[in-house]
Amino acid sequence: MTASLVLRGGVKGCTSAAVERLGRNDAVVLRIDASLAAGSLTPSDSETIAVAAATALRQRLPLVGYLASGGASVDHGIEALHAWGRAARELTTCSGIVPVVLVCQGPAVSGPALLLGLADVVVMTADSYAFVSGPAMVREMTGVDVDLQRLGGVDVHARRTGVAALEAEDTDHAAQLVADVLDFLPPHADVLPPRRPTSDPPGRRTPELRDVIPAAANGSYDVRRILAAVIDQDQPLLELRPRWATQIVTALARLGGKPVGIVANQPQSMAGTIDIPASHKAARFVTFCDSFGLPIITLVDTPGFLPGKDLEWRGMIRHGAQMAFAYAEASVPRVCLLLRKAYGGAYIVMDCRPMGSDLCLAWPSAEVAVMGAKGAVQILHRRAGPAEAGELELEYEDSYLNPWIAAERGLIDDVIDPARTRGALIGALEEIRGKREHVGGRKHANGPL
Repeated sequence: MTASLVLRGGVKGCTSAAVERLGRNDAVVLRIDASLAAGSLTPSDSETIAVAAATALRQRLPLVGYLASGGASVDHGIEALHAWGRAARELTTCSGIVPVVLVCQGPAVSGPALLLGLADVVVMTADSYAFVSGPAMVREMTGVDVDLQRLGGVDVHARRTGVAALEAEDTDHAAQLVADVLDFLPPHADVLPPRRPTSDPPGRRTPELRDVIPAAANGSYDVRRILAAVIDQDQPLLELRPRWATQIVTALARLGGKPVGIVANQPQSMAGTIDIPASHKAARFVTFCDSFGLPIITLVDTPGFLPGKDLEWRGMIRHGAQMAFAYAEASVPRVCLLLRKAYGGAYIVMDCRPMGSDLCLAWPSAEVAVMGAKGAVQILHRRAGPAEAGELELEYEDSYLNPWIAAERGLIDDVIDPARTRGALIGALEEIRGKREHVGGRKHANGPL
């Protein structure tokens, strides 16, 4: 990582900016250092952030920020509040135009902590922490004693809040992760993501996938086994937010050398059901991929939305709609692969064909239905005895829980042998590589944020 052009530095404050080389890509690198000027944002710092953001937009380069700040500078009063407010606005102007990646490498307190929520990807180092209200304020308002790490440490943001997309051991490791992320992305939204050469044949067969789905209807498996088998073997998977909402996997990968975003249900966690965090995680990732031209591959195996009074009271309707909205609005090439269970509303929000997916493939094990056999029989034949109910469930499974009816109706384009999954996905992406959608006529949509 070498600096090629210093944009702003040496002024009184805690920020500096320069154009630097990160891996294979140039980027505008902004550094907010808590060891300088008490780590508090001043009006001068907001100028540096503005210069960095403006340069990133003008030169169409990713914006990378290293953040360590104790909040707005008390010495500068209201001007300091304006400083971090302006910083938030400048980062927002970059959103969807150039990638914005922030590294939290120390404290991120109060207003500056909110900057993390504006980034496309956040990397947190092991000793960093971030929160809007610190331990003293929490203690004063709630009477609860909590230390810095328990309140806003990397474990909290990786496992509970989803703020941390990636975890780093230290700043050097964080820099490598930033370079890895940028390697999948274009420098700006007006060009296609970079294709890399691969020695992995596009038609490589994957016979091991024939045995992934358990024979038992409720059997679980790790969907990462499928991802590892189909992606380019010489380009590792980069999973974002792996410890948050673990029933959904979101990852960057390459197929045939082309970068793609992957969304997959994880039956190993909560049977792959969708709850509020899972909806947030998937919707945010789909929007991120759509912003930077990454085709989206969706692997489906979910029995539905997670039922529960608390979830409904917390707004499962509104939050669940975020996934539907993100997919319906996405204009990049999209391929859906049904692995096993594809039930009800959860099937709809996982990029089914009516949601606008360009191609929908299925394994022979796919089950496309409103609900599973047991639930359907309980509704349709509620007075049936145990023996009769068992027979009806088998009849329902034979008649409805297969991909053939959906294929006959045009909702599935092809039922494929799991052994040719890699070739089918690469072929599908090649078939729709020229997809272009022109969306206009409105300032922006009003989605369920």
